[in-house]
Amino acid sequence: MEMVIKVCMGSSCHMKGAYKIVEKLKKFPNIKLYGALCMGNCSNGVNVEINGKLYSNITEENIEELIMKIMETEKSENNG
Repeated sequence: MEMVIKVCMGSSCHMKGAYKIVEKLKKFPNIKLYGALCMGNCSNGVNVEINGKLYSNITEENIEELIMKIMETEKSENNG
């Protein structure tokens, strides 16, 4: 199953490392990756929307774990 991921590229998220998160996400297969204008949650950035759900306080250290967790959840839901 393909994931649609939007990474906030607003100035606050950009300063908090949005570009590094994009670089990490490029390694994953089956991802449609988009940049987004400000998601309106600047104090909790970097903000990432995955399949329509907003995730905040994303870092280059925790993004891979989040993606793997979501993939596992979707896999179990589709097999259940």
